[in-house]
Amino acid sequence: MLGVIAAAVVYILPTFSPGMWPHKKINLGLDLQGGMHLVLEVDTEKAVESTMDRIQEEMRNLMRQAQIRYTTLERIPGNKIAVAVSGQREIGEFQRILDEEFPGLRAASRSATGDRLEMTLDLPEREKTDIKQMAVSQALETIRNRIDQFGVSEPDIMRQGEERILIQLPGVEDTQRAKSLIGKTAQLEFKLLDETGDVTAAERGQVPPGSELLYQVRADAETNRTVKTPYLVRKRSLLTGAYLTDARVQIDSQYNEPYVSINFDRKGGRIFERITGENVKKRLAIVLDDRVYSAPVIQERISGGEARITGNFTTEEARDLAIVLRAGALPAPVNILEERTVGPSLGHDSISKGLTSMAVGGLLVVLFMLVYYKASGLIADLALALNILLIAGGLAGFGATLTLPGIAGIILTIGMAVDANVLIFERIREELHVGKTPYAAVSAGFDRATLTILDANVTTLIAALVLFQFGTGPVKGFAVTLSLGVLSSLFTALIVSRSIFDYLLVKRRIKTLSI
Repeated sequence: MLGVIAAAVVYILPTFSPGMWPHKKINLGLDLQGGMHLVLEVDTEKAVESTMDRIQEEMRNLMRQAQIRYTTLERIPGNKIAVAVSGQREIGEFQRILDEEFPGLRAASRSATGDRLEMTLDLPEREKTDIKQMAVSQALETIRNRIDQFGVSEPDIMRQGEERILIQLPGVEDTQRAKSLIGKTAQLEFKLLDETGDVTAAERGQVPPGSELLYQVRADAETNRTVKTPYLVRKRSLLTGAYLTDARVQIDSQYNEPYVSINFDRKGGRIFERITGENVKKRLAIVLDDRVYSAPVIQERISGGEARITGNFTTEEARDLAIVLRAGALPAPVNILEERTVGPSLGHDSISKGLTSMAVGGLLVVLFMLVYYKASGLIADLALALNILLIAGGLAGFGATLTLPGIAGIILTIGMAVDANVLIFERIREELHVGKTPYAAVSAGFDRATLTILDANVTTLIAALVLFQFGTGPVKGFAVTLSLGVLSSLFTALIVSRSIFDYLLVKRRIKTLSI
């Protein structure tokens, strides 16, 4: 008994005296300490489009390797790929590639005239549905990884409906940075610059086929203005962040500026070595979410699978970039549907009112027990105080989050905690009325009330566990404190109170009971 109480004290102390062992205090929920509430929607149609783009690129590479001549290979509206192949050998080879490499594609239309084959390919509806569901699941895990590395204590991240994700970030003050970190797609690509095209003409809309106009955005610290530098970049991506294994912030020893060092896996390292070896003296653009971060000249073949991303970063910007690269790219863009910010002052008001209501309710219960049960009521009040201490220690020890409904659960527990003592005390009174000695009355009272107390509390505990399993957000906060309250009230009523009575009647040899 004393060990449990001592453990509760140890775990609750850091909440009031930060820095003490075990360096863990009670976590406060969004409604108590303020923070961000976001509802995101995953653009699942973009996930399907990205899949079709990848299939188109793979198909182009395979057809080039097989030396198949084609007049058309492009993605058309409706997430379909239009293909036109001429020549009997080419048609046969193309059919072989379709059968071996793309068995899941569906032929939406097919037209063969002489030695020319025209087809429109798309994905079956079931495959599209699977891609959309997987995109939401991957987005959920990616966002969770980013937030974990961001350092938010006790975030609440869950799926809501088919395409939405609910995020609650307690204690976050820099909301703009958090939104940027969560919503960044983080699609890393390495592309060659189109050094033969005219950038000026491209800015007027005359972009050469196979190229695109992207910008490098830099903040000028001296003028406090944003400078946009245009680059004409080949559309074809030579390497993506799919092969990335690590991203770390480093400091350039020459310029004393932070940059992001990235490492590829073995396959990615071989691809990067081949790319740099084949394009010496050419410029390679490092592109993240259609924004050029740097475009260095390749001086020599680079082996070892390491590269760096520079871009006049601040240390915070470099750290956030490393986080999103390590956590992986989102499979599809996410849109913010709902955003709410809870200020810390509102949270402090909630805590103050919650504690006030708990104090008032507790005081009334304490006074009632003292008036109605006299000295025995004092034992019940002591058990009640220990009950609250055990709940607080449990919240800190298990790393649970205290929410406003959680405070309501504690207040409810205050009333429930004395129920067990009331049952026991009434049984003791009955035993005293039939002429039993105080010790015999106490023993009989506890023995006969225990089963009833267990029945009542176990059913409440089952209801609390169901709420925790199937509830979300505030409902879970209520269920946590209610569960801890039920367990602690059983402990204080059946063990602590009994131990105090035994001490008074056996050790102190008290002859009468004030009850």
